[in-house]
Amino acid sequence: MSNVVEFKDFTFKYINQLEPTLKNINLEIKKGEKVLIAGPSGSGKSTLGSCLNGIVPFSKEGGFKGTLTVKNIEPYESSIFEISNLVGTVLQDQDGQFIGLSVGEDVSFIDENNLIPQSEMIKNTEKALKEVGMENFINHSPQELSGGQKQSVSLAGIMRSPAEILLFDEPLANLDPYSGKHAMKLICDIQKKTGKTIIVIEHRIEDVLEQEFDRVIILSKGEVVANETPEELFRKDIFRQYGLREPLYIEALKYSGVNLETDSIYPISKIGTNENIKKVKTWCDSIELKEKRFKDNILSVQNLSFAYDESKSILKDVNFSVNRGEILALLGNNGAGKSTLCKVITGIEKESSGDIIFLGKSIIKNSIKRRGEKIGFVMQNPNHMITQETLLEEVQFGLKIRGVKDFTEKAEKALEICGLHEFRHWPVTSLSYGQKKRLTIAAILALEPEVLILDEPTAGQDYKRYKEFMNFIKEIANKGVGIILITHDMHLALEYANRAIVLCNGTIIANNSPSIILGEKELMEKSNLKETSLSQMAEIMGLDPEMLMNSFINFENQGGIR
Repeated sequence: MSNVVEFKDFTFKYINQLEPTLKNINLEIKKGEKVLIAGPSGSGKSTLGSCLNGIVPFSKEGGFKGTLTVKNIEPYESSIFEISNLVGTVLQDQDGQFIGLSVGEDVSFIDENNLIPQSEMIKNTEKALKEVGMENFINHSPQELSGGQKQSVSLAGIMRSPAEILLFDEPLANLDPYSGKHAMKLICDIQKKTGKTIIVIEHRIEDVLEQEFDRVIILSKGEVVANETPEELFRKDIFRQYGLREPLYIEALKYSGVNLETDSIYPISKIGTNENIKKVKTWCDSIELKEKRFKDNILSVQNLSFAYDESKSILKDVNFSVNRGEILALLGNNGAGKSTLCKVITGIEKESSGDIIFLGKSIIKNSIKRRGEKIGFVMQNPNHMITQETLLEEVQFGLKIRGVKDFTEKAEKALEICGLHEFRHWPVTSLSYGQKKRLTIAAILALEPEVLILDEPTAGQDYKRYKEFMNFIKEIANKGVGIILITHDMHLALEYANRAIVLCNGTIIANNSPSIILGEKELMEKSNLKETSLSQMAEIMGLDPEMLMNSFINFENQGGIR
């Protein structure tokens, strides 16, 4: 196969930075390959993608050495229009991608530019939206959609691109697990049908590699540090070494002493040998299982319902509670009502009926301000929260208006916790999407709430930041703060949540430990949740999924290899 992308001794430095973001990149991508580019935050992987699709240098200026060719064209010597016909892109921040006033207008944009007749254009748009399950939203404004729905529309749009290379920058960041699985299958089906080259930049390695990829390229500090098949990399500790998360089933195989050098380990369907099963079962039997119990109720939601109008009920008789020191995962597919539920709790939306009890007293008549003094809410999209120019000013803002005297000290501490202290005087506009998410979390943490609601807190974060942040959340919970995590990340729910509730069509259909919920296949399918690779591993090996998941979590909590 011929090369469609070639980097030769390529170095790139942004115009306002001292050090290069990419250093001596030598890389080839062949026609028709499926390649995953991974790396911790700041590794340069998004910049690499920006060099491929012309965002660098046409939107972000900088200097470079060496050469880069895309289908024998040097992007920086061409035009952004010409490159867009070679490389089609789905951006991580969907709000920066939409240009149409409606979903249908946005998806049909490429056909419109190519002067496709209107009748054919409408058929193409309807077909693309049907492929991603968004045909009923064709007349909706993109701004009315959830994060996952926006991502699905972006996928529909890229399907209309004539480009032979399709670049996806964190395509799973705002998708629920089931939708993410569907998206990855759709991306790979496009490749099978068209022979196009697929380049995926993504943190969620397990979800991407559930589909068979040809190669994984790992970047660290602007350099390529690994470029091999997934199976070759799984046999090593290369992912952990560079702050990335390998699939849970690979970790479980390593924990149980399976010989990765000799056994087939990718794809997951190949792991069910008798010797492997024996070793995993012996390991599970050796783990002491412990369960943490909570007593003191801090927040209680009672018979809560909400509707935008009489014909559109979003929440129906929702009942659950949160205890002091408890981490509760709120699970469900896109559109299940998770974010709406938390908006009602915080007073952003007004309930239709029901009650919200905080420390034994009803708060449904309390203002947003009064609720906000005790209940912190970090929204999914950081752009909906940020109001100040610099990072430090953003975190100081809430403290200042509350009259906190040592606001600078508290703000700097929160920024340090969230890994942003060194950037405290930077303008917010210079941050990546993931860094903006950490900034909004820092701004709420500085206010020291008694209940903390986090909407997709780890989306877009590399594994190192994910672990650091979630370990901090555990510390906060240990001090008696009740935590509610709205998350699509089944790994997070399994590893960190003490309990999980599942919301489906506005109703709670499960309230139990994460290991029980994630082990119930029918429940997962009903609620459009995706089983983890540990569940798949248990099924392949004929093991009890709850037992395997509990053994895995308890092993890690007891200081297992990390």
